[in-house]
Amino acid sequence: MGGFNASFGEGFILVGFSDWPQLELILFVFISIFYSLTLIGNTTIIALSRLDPRLHTPMYFFLCHLSFLDLCYTTSTVPQLLINLSGLDRTISYGGCVAQLFIVLALGSIESMLLVVMAFDRYAAVCRPLHYTAIMHPLLCLTLAIAAWMGGLMNSLIQTSLMMAMPLCGLHYLNHFFCEMPVDFEAGL
Repeated sequence: MGGFNASFGEGFILVGFSDWPQLELILFVFISIFYSLTLIGNTTIIALSRLDPRLHTPMYFFLCHLSFLDLCYTTSTVPQLLINLSGLDRTISYGGCVAQLFIVLALGSIESMLLVVMAFDRYAAVCRPLHYTAIMHPLLCLTLAIAAWMGGLMNSLIQTSLMMAMPLCGLHYLNHFFCEMPVDFEAGL
């Protein structure tokens, strides 16, 4: 972690939308509604594609992973945002910030890699329809999904480690509602 970063044991204050206190209640309600819809929608996609045997295809296999990623991604940031908007607590510990940074970077990287895999699946379906079942074999689908998850986690581990190695000095205020790479970097200036 480095000696200087240990001085941030008390954490950071997430400024977020505090410049507009009159909008905080409206944003809280609006974001809560859409967060609930996101949870319900993605859970429904996962449940339906698992329950209906006609949807046990590579496309829906990857769509389930994408829906699960979306559930994780929104859950890694939105609850902190809702706490900040409620005005109860705008702080996040240094460890919490690092964990959130790792999770957000990992899920974003995994999503990018999974979208590439899904593009390959659609390419095989459209351009090689007679060979599609041989190309997109269930073992290959599982291998591609695991590779996307492992690649995203490794990318995040490297970036988070590099971020933690940087000395953080300056203000304890982050002009955002969650911890992300550019905001953390600005806090160190």
